[in-house]
Formats: sequence, structure tokens, C-alpha cells
Amino acid sequence: MDAVQAANSGHPGAPMGMADIAEVLWNSYLQHNPANPGWVNRDRFVLSNGHGSMLLYSLLHLTGYADFPIEQLRNFRQFGYRTAGHPEYEPGGPVETTTGPLGQGIGNAVGMAMAEKMLAAEFNKPGHEIVDHKTWVFLGDGCLMEGISHEVCSLAGTLKLGKLICFYDDNNISIDGEVDAWFTDNTPQRFKAYGWQVIADVDGHDAAAVAAAIDEASADTERPTMICCKTVIGFGAPNKQGTASTHGAPLGAEEIAAARKALGWPSPPFEIPAPVAAAWDGKTEGSAREAAWQQKFADYSAQYPDLAAEFSRRMAGELPSDWSAHADKAIAAINAAGETVATRKASLIALNAFAPALPELAGGSADLTGSNLTKHSGSVPISADEAGGNYILFGVREFGMTAICNGLRVHGGILPYCGTFLTFSDYSRNALRMAALMRIQNILVFTHDSIGLGEDGPTHQPVEHTASLRLIPNMSVWRPCDTVETAVAWRHAIERRDGPTSLVLTRQGLPFQARSDAQVAAISQGAYVLRDCDGTPELIVIATGSEVSLAVSAAERLAADGIKVRVVSMPSVDVFDEQDAAYKESVLPAAVTARVAVEAGVTDTWWRYVGSGGRVIGLDRFGESAPAEELFEHFGFSADNLVAVAKDLLN
Repeated sequence: MDAVQAANSGHPGAPMGMADIAEVLWNSYLQHNPANPGWVNRDRFVLSNGHGSMLLYSLLHLTGYADFPIEQLRNFRQFGYRTAGHPEYEPGGPVETTTGPLGQGIGNAVGMAMAEKMLAAEFNKPGHEIVDHKTWVFLGDGCLMEGISHEVCSLAGTLKLGKLICFYDDNNISIDGEVDAWFTDNTPQRFKAYGWQVIADVDGHDAAAVAAAIDEASADTERPTMICCKTVIGFGAPNKQGTASTHGAPLGAEEIAAARKALGWPSPPFEIPAPVAAAWDGKTEGSAREAAWQQKFADYSAQYPDLAAEFSRRMAGELPSDWSAHADKAIAAINAAGETVATRKASLIALNAFAPALPELAGGSADLTGSNLTKHSGSVPISADEAGGNYILFGVREFGMTAICNGLRVHGGILPYCGTFLTFSDYSRNALRMAALMRIQNILVFTHDSIGLGEDGPTHQPVEHTASLRLIPNMSVWRPCDTVETAVAWRHAIERRDGPTSLVLTRQGLPFQARSDAQVAAISQGAYVLRDCDGTPELIVIATGSEVSLAVSAAERLAADGIKVRVVSMPSVDVFDEQDAAYKESVLPAAVTARVAVEAGVTDTWWRYVGSGGRVIGLDRFGESAPAEELFEHFGFSADNLVAVAKDLLN
């Protein structure tokens, strides 16, 4: 109450309503060590209803996390403090994931629980359970109204994620008031239908009832559990509790004074009585828990030294020591093979080359495995009863899939990738944004990238999607033109530790482009000179993906007419933009102002490269249903049109 009042902003209702549940969980059940937030076998706690962030910050302060002294709580929602309006991810804890967009937290939590089950199946040995922790989730009506909750909770039931335990804050209130007018789902029956254990009608203000529910939940290791807690929003505020007015606004000084009296809490704001602080402090018990685990891990290491070293490497997020040499060799082999294939097929070639060196690589597709080509030769599907694989059959759940992969990554030990058609990246948009916001790895395989999709028509032909992905801060986007660029894109995605990468790939075959060793090396800089002329070029053509080959063809025809043309392949705009000024000048010399960019998508993002006097051949409308070759010709993606546009520009 005091923090929200001091900020004159925030959400006191959910923290007050769930405080009794949190006290039982954090003091009696949660496996954590405040002295080491990154302990790998800690329980993961996710506040999916992230607007209740002051509850989490209070718990972190009370249990003894050094990064959350009382000064942090005094400055709730203020610039430069950890106590943001919604919880923001910190690598290695104690804030396990960024929440606030409702439903994202439970999506991430399913990924965390899945990671725990996968790693346990891989690393645990009889008598040596080094991976053994739970994922706990607080969520409210809003999370359950969001469609993503259906996607991820359905899959969680199917996969029998028995160490996932959720607390539903059933207070019957959301921003617009009592939810009976718009949310009358029978939530217990819904989750029973998913295959969950459901513990209904728990008094969320009765500590004994909450503890009994947790005990029951923990006893069932075959099913995830939903504990439905009846609570009062804003509990303790005598005149406002149980109403929407406590949801997202300070209670006011008068109501806080009344609440202090009603709760029997005489202390001034931000002062915790010494006996209370001592009772809450979890550092001693937490350190003992971790020390016991460290002894277990030492015993494990003595018996299984290779597995222990591999587990430590993966939980530290480090690539194998021989990765760089392996990747160099794989790319050289792909270049030597010189195959002419669709870049979705090139992606599979890269996966087959890289996956044997990366046991942490795990992923899948949203029911498009045969189209996205995400299942490599070493893929082993996971199931409810066999979690030791590395391939996840997500079903038609694009949004849930992406959020789950975010959870796999923030848990640690798993390097996730997932696939769908590029046009369906819209379905997963918020999870893509959250990966970028959290600066976490998630490799997004987006195939069927343009009107090259052909007869499926404009519903499935993405024209704005590549550009929109490029607009997400910290999202790296690659649209490669052949097998070698695709392999380099995959390598970039694997080596990039501070953000997600979108791979934008074709359905149709694309010709292999011959390159020198220097050109192959330059691909990693995002853009490079693929075809050049003698002396200073008169014209620069910039192209990506499927349009690179037509740019090369057009350049050869223009050269036959005596025109000096440079072709720049730009598979990654963002990576090129990160290069130093000298490199960018070497690729796109400022003195050459005659420029044409060509990409089978919207034109808006290309004008900064060609300038106001340049030209962009693109598609600022939706496509049509017809064979791809006809569509490319109709919309001007041909060597003939590019030659005509270039000559018109030069004239």
C-alpha cells in the first residue's frame, strides 16, 4: 500500500489479495536462496498477473534479496530502480521473467516447467536427482481470459508437467468491475478437461487451507495443478476491498490509515519490525538448501564427470568449446556443396550440420513440421512419458509456442527454436516482443516468406511482416538468399546471446551464389558486395532473399550495356547497421547515389538506404492467388523490370 501511494501509481489490489497465499508459499515451500538468486536448482516463481508487482518486490525484500533493499520499494516505479511498474527479467533471477501482458507469464512458466522435465530426463540418474524443482505461478482472471492461457495450459496437461503449480486469484474483479458480466467460464472444469489436477474453492486467506492445497498439489507428479483460491481484492482495506477501485489506483492516505488499523499494523511506512523481518529472512535456510544440493552435485560429478561438466556448461549458457571450429567447417562444406534449394530447405541443411554439436538445441513447429522443415536428422520428439528428446510438437499454437520457448530459455539449459509461416508471426507478436524486451535468445524460423507462396493467396502471403519484425527493437532479422547465407544466419542466431533472431525463409528454390572466401566471411556483417564492377559503380542494387538472384541477373544485363553495377546482398539490415562507418561506406559508398532496392514486401523501410532519389521495387499491397512465377512477373519482381527501373533512374 505504501509503495503504491508513494508512487501515486500502481496496483495494490492483487498484492493485498494474494499476500496470504504468498506468505505460505514463500516461507514454507519455495526452494530458493536469497544469497544466490541464480542457484540453478531453485524453484521458479512467476507472477503472471504482473501488475501486482509490489507483491513480488515485497517478497524479495522480506526474504533477503540484496538487490531489493527497502530503498527500492520506496522508489517503486521510479527511473533507475529495479522496482518497475511490472516485473522485469533479470538473468539468473530473482525476477524470472518479464510479465505484465496478461497470459505471457503462464506461457513462460509452462516453458520453464518443460525445461525442468527435459533436463531431468537427460541428466538425472538413479539416486542423483540434480534437476528437481518446481515452477509456481500466480495468475488472475485476466490471464485466464487471454487466449494464450488455453494454448499453453492445454499443452502442459498433455505433457504431464507435474511440477507446474498455479494459484488462481479468483476474486471476481477486473478493471471494469465484477467479471460475471463477461467471464463466466467454469475454470475448474476447464482445467480438468486439459488433464490438470484442480483443487477448487480454497480460501486464499486461510493459511492452513493454502498449505493443505500445496501439499495435495505437490503429491501429484503426473499432472500440473491449478489451485483455485477465493480471495478478496484489496484485502484489509475496510472501505474499498472487494471492489475494482483497488485494482489499479492508490488507496489514498485515509484508506491506508483505516487499513493499518483494521490489520493491526502500527508501523510507519516502509518500517518492518525486527521480529517480523527476522522471521521472514530466508538467507540462512536458503543457503542450507543450496549447500545440500551442492553436495549432491559433487557426488554426481564424481560418478558422472562428463555429464556434470555438460550440465554446468549448459546452465551457464556457454557454447561448446569446439563450436567455432565446427561451425566454420559446416559452413565451408555447405558452400562447397553449392546446392540450389529453397531457403527453408537450406535452414534444415544448416540444422543438420549444427545440431550434432549443440545438445542444448531444442525446438519444434506449430503443426507445420513438414513445411517449416524444423525437424533435423537428430530430432527426438518429447512426450508426456518420455521427456528426454529435443523436438516439441507444439500443435497449432503459434503464440503459446513462442512464449513457451521464451520460458525454455529463461529457465536455462535449453537453446530454443520454433517454426511457423511468416504470416502467422502476427499470432505470436507479443511473445516476440517480450523476447526482444528481455534480450533473450529465441530462434524464430519463419518460412513461406512472400508472394512466392503462390496459390494459397493473400491470406498466407506476408508482405508487411518482414518489415514489421525489423521494427521491433533488439530483434535481429535475416532474409538469406541461399544455403550459405542461411547457414551464416543460423550461426548468428546461435551465437547471439542477447536477443531473439527471426529467420525469414522461402518456399521456392533459390539459386546458389558463388562467392570468394572473403565474401563468405563478409556475410556475417549483414550486407556485403556480392557482385561488383571495375572502378566506381554507377548504380548500386540492394536485394535480399529471393530477389538477390534477379538482382544479379539484371546487373549482368546492365553490364552488357556498359553500365557499372554493384549488387549488395543485405540479408540482415540490423546487423549491417551495427557495423562501423568505414565498413558501411565500403559497401554503400555515399558518392554513389543511384540506388535501387528490391524486396518482395512493403517498401517503407528501404528509403533510408536508397535515398529520396533512389527507387524501391516492392509490394505495398496484398498479393493474389496464382502460381508464384506469375505473381512475381505481375508485381514487377523480374530482371526485365529491374533493368527498366535502373535505366530510368540513371537517365
